[in-house]
Amino acid sequence: MNKKNGFTVIEIILCIAFVAIFVVLFFLQKVNTEAMARDEQRKSAINAMYYALEEGYYVENEGYPENIENAETLRWIEPDLFTDPTGLALWQEDSNYTYESSDCEDGKCKSYTLRAKMEKEADYIKTSRH
Repeated sequence: MNKKNGFTVIEIILCIAFVAIFVVLFFLQKVNTEAMARDEQRKSAINAMYYALEEGYYVENEGYPENIENAETLRWIEPDLFTDPTGLALWQEDSNYTYESSDCEDGKCKSYTLRAKMEKEADYIKTSRH
């Protein structure tokens, strides 16, 4: 009887298919993990802005700003936090971050809403507490 050592074509195809499935799943998970990390970065930035508005700006001005046009408005936080993961700052058009003030009079507002557009979950929203 003639016995040959080696793999059959079917065994090789199955191995290639398993490796291909593993590679696809790996990259899908990698993309998902990176998106979740960007969402966490957005939440951290919104939380920092929220606490700067509540415990810094409101305490000094007894109100909230009508808009945030630059980092000097909230000087209590790092200026880099105003820039979303896409590279746009809060005051730029199409930014993932938005600041909406309401009930304003003479440059002071009584309330606001901070919002971050998320990739993997619903928008992250913080509203004024005073």
